[in-house]
Amino acid sequence: MPEGLLAAARDWAGRLRARDPLVEQVGCVGSYARGDWGVGSDLDIIVIVSHSDEPWMRRPLRYEPEGLPVPADVWVYTRSEWDKLPVDAPLLARRLWREFVALS
Repeated sequence: MPEGLLAAARDWAGRLRARDPLVEQVGCVGSYARGDWGVGSDLDIIVIVSHSDEPWMRRPLRYEPEGLPVPADVWVYTRSEWDKLPVDAPLLARRLWREFVALS
């Protein structure tokens, strides 16, 4: 991952964790995490929260990334959902866990 993007992503993740006590972990997956990004790539961010009453598709609205030099998509999982991912979606879990680069 380019150093400028990594620094910006870590800064955003740090601010996010400081302002929201539900956030347990922040990381990225996808082309930037793998190192095969190119023109038009976006940053795929995973936010793991302790719990949430929001539906899965609405959760990213609370964690809109700011100050990043590339577009970003945010996926928000509760700790329980993240931990159960190998059972619920084993292929996705393997991919996400293999690629995951911690940002905070």
